[in-house]
Amino acid sequence: MGEMSQEGANLSAGIDLSQFYQVFFEEAGENLDRMEKLLLDFDVEAADDEEMNAIFRCAHSIKGGAATFGFKDVAELTHQMETLLDKLRRHELEPTAAMVDVLLQSGDALRAQLARHQNGGEGDELDTTELLFNIRAMSSGEAPLVAAPVAAPVAAPAPAPAAEAAPAAAKEGARMLELRVGPMDNPEQANNILDLFKEITDLGTIDPLDNGMAADGVRRFKVCTTSSDSDLLDLFTFHVAREQVQILPLGPGYGFHNGAPGAPEEEKADAGYGFFDDAPGAPGAAAPAAAATANATDVAPPPKAATSSSKAVAKSDRPAAAVEASTLRVSVEKVDQLINLVGELVITQAMLAQNTQGLDPAVYQQLAAGLADLDRNTRDLQESVMSIRMIPMSVVFSRFPRMLRDLAAKLGKKVDFVTLGEATELDKGLVEKITDPLTHLVRNSCDHGIESPADRLAKGKPETGTITLSASHQGGSIVIEVRDDGRGLSREKLLKKARERGIHAPDSMTDPEVWSLIFAPGFSTADVVTDVSGRGVGMDVVKKNITALGGSVEIDSAEGYGMRVSVRLPLTLAIMDGMSVGVGEEVYILPLSSVVESFQVQPDMVKTIGGSGRVVSVRDEYMPVLELEHVFSVPRFDFEHVSGIMVVVEAEGGRIALLVDELLGQQQVVVKNLEANYRKVNDVSGATIMGDGRVALILDTGSLVRRSRH
Repeated sequence: MGEMSQEGANLSAGIDLSQFYQVFFEEAGENLDRMEKLLLDFDVEAADDEEMNAIFRCAHSIKGGAATFGFKDVAELTHQMETLLDKLRRHELEPTAAMVDVLLQSGDALRAQLARHQNGGEGDELDTTELLFNIRAMSSGEAPLVAAPVAAPVAAPAPAPAAEAAPAAAKEGARMLELRVGPMDNPEQANNILDLFKEITDLGTIDPLDNGMAADGVRRFKVCTTSSDSDLLDLFTFHVAREQVQILPLGPGYGFHNGAPGAPEEEKADAGYGFFDDAPGAPGAAAPAAAATANATDVAPPPKAATSSSKAVAKSDRPAAAVEASTLRVSVEKVDQLINLVGELVITQAMLAQNTQGLDPAVYQQLAAGLADLDRNTRDLQESVMSIRMIPMSVVFSRFPRMLRDLAAKLGKKVDFVTLGEATELDKGLVEKITDPLTHLVRNSCDHGIESPADRLAKGKPETGTITLSASHQGGSIVIEVRDDGRGLSREKLLKKARERGIHAPDSMTDPEVWSLIFAPGFSTADVVTDVSGRGVGMDVVKKNITALGGSVEIDSAEGYGMRVSVRLPLTLAIMDGMSVGVGEEVYILPLSSVVESFQVQPDMVKTIGGSGRVVSVRDEYMPVLELEHVFSVPRFDFEHVSGIMVVVEAEGGRIALLVDELLGQQQVVVKNLEANYRKVNDVSGATIMGDGRVALILDTGSLVRRSRH
């Protein structure tokens, strides 16, 4: 827990963790619900190891998040629960019904603690003294002192005999320790440990032995506690580094003479006690009872903090607070059904708009206005529903730091991981399917791209390489890039490997064509096969998976300087903006994000090359011409008709000009999976239903660009 909290402290130095609070509270609430259900179903007579492990994981997850965000009371309680659960799952202890009860009560206490933190720390602090003591007693194999009541918020309890007797009873089983903290550049940081004892009342007492003045940067304290050294270290490292903490037995050098240098101030007895030997609450009266209790249980109860407040009343009858949920979780199937219904609404709206085009707007003014409102509201509704499925890329990016850290350590490399554009949103269906390809690309950058520290220094580079993962919106697409400043791709090595595998690779190939060789099935540039790479399985699968999502992959590299892999994906697979074009009697849809421009064809703009190939000159740039009439064998009955419009589309780093008869307009279209409902059709990515009920094919611009290259 100490290491985790230290990591959280370092993290919070550069990041505002409050933006992640709500996610933590929701996940903690789910873990508490799951833990409660498992505990209620738990059979102490026939304990199931898997159920015990599941309960332990719930507590562990809550502890990890609480330590990261600095919720010390939650972290302390879950830490003690974790200790008990760990011994149970290791079969060091036998489960009992009392243990289940205490764990259930701990869950109630955690809910109240989390609700208090969710409300910004408002409300009364929770007194978990007896609960923590009973968990520790059970972890030690002892019986709890009393049945722990359900923890309730306590606001400064009023002085009571039992409250004053508790410290005396605790001293019977407590240890007197000397705590040394330092040397530190800022010794005042050790004062946080004093606050720690105030916040966690069952820790015991702490007094400065140095009168608050550090000697050589070292602070010294006297601690009276029943906690183990490891538990104390775990808590202290919330505030100071573990190596700066020393826990020593308290020597005889302190406390013999009042007023000695560095001695704590003499505690003054409360005027309300101590005048009579048998007065209620006097230390002498409480000692025999405390000793008897200690002998009965061999474990002393922890001290309870007592403060004098006229309003101090234990609110045991208050219902346990609940963590407020600000989100509603629904199944993906319900969201998909909603999107399908909106898609049908879009089709109906298009049908109404088309059927009313011939009406006189002066006569049907109200109808036209209503249809315009329907068009606007349908688009707003579609955008709102689609946003439900949109997930920030941070969900994907968060999986890579740990993986990259372990991989770099395994390969003996030093790597910094940088992420950009984590707030960029992508459709949930695409997020789930893009994770594996991105994982392979990041591993490739670390394994093949980043050099060893010695090699980087020899090349004049910093010994720590950098891998950057970024996401951004470009038009109607999302572009995800994986960049590294490593060795880059070697043109000669790729050509040599391709020829060894029998792939046609002439020296005249352009650099982008050479880079694309790594997408060939079974192609690998690794010299040695390891458990990380070298089997030739990966990049071809990456491209296949991304292409199946309607996306494309582009590679740019400079040998010795690094490599960039760009993945371009549609924002969503459900509804898109498209341009409808007519060829003969057929209608085709072009993704609007791929359309660059359209223009009228002049006779001198089209040139024939190689006997059959045709190119068009657009602003001194030549690009291939594809006639959709020939690509899809469109039947034509007006044989003298000549197509006179070209639409320039861009995909996979190339541009082509599509020859069409007419431009029909721009509209939203609902994408229907043609492969699932019919079969795979070349150069077609899907289909949609037009306003007049006809089916129009949505063209795969990437496939058309590849077709022109061959």
